[in-house]
Amino acid sequence: MQRPLSDGEKPKVGKERRYLRPDEANHLITAAAKRGRHGFRDKVLLRLVYRHGLRAAEACGLRWSQIDLDNRTIHVARVKGSKDSLHTLDRDEVRDLRALRKDSDSQYVFVTERGGPLSTDTLGYIVREAGQQAGLDVAAHPHMLRHAAGYFLANEGLDTRLIQEFLGHRDIRHTVRYTELSPRRLAAVRVR
Repeated sequence: MQRPLSDGEKPKVGKERRYLRPDEANHLITAAAKRGRHGFRDKVLLRLVYRHGLRAAEACGLRWSQIDLDNRTIHVARVKGSKDSLHTLDRDEVRDLRALRKDSDSQYVFVTERGGPLSTDTLGYIVREAGQQAGLDVAAHPHMLRHAAGYFLANEGLDTRLIQEFLGHRDIRHTVRYTELSPRRLAAVRVR
């Protein structure tokens, strides 16, 4: 169990591991649902970040106009020069987004009590607190959920080009890191 961070203190990210395993990501999401007054919003937020490989700015800037609940799609407007993509939403995501939409009159999906979009700092705080509550052995930050999505897809054996498209990478070199650590990559290699 890691020590609690003081206000304003940034988590130290070592070179050991910059992603969460699927079980850790799911524990983090579950912990987020149980913390604070906005547990439901935070759970939906972190689940979308993980399942769709969103960057913090992409998640915080997500607008209702990017989501088609009837057709179960989300238009992911990528930042940092990445390519936009259209993702399919799972039924639980649609259900929970409908519940969020019912209680919102903002153009943004994830809002503060005043109706403005969440800041990336707030998202970082949510992830950090949920990570501590989940008892993770790494100092969690939002980008670890994006990396978790990439590693999950690589471990499932998805083609590197599909992972590249899913995450919006323009350059395949940014995607290759996920396949480098995949145990499937070397599974077929045998020395006889």
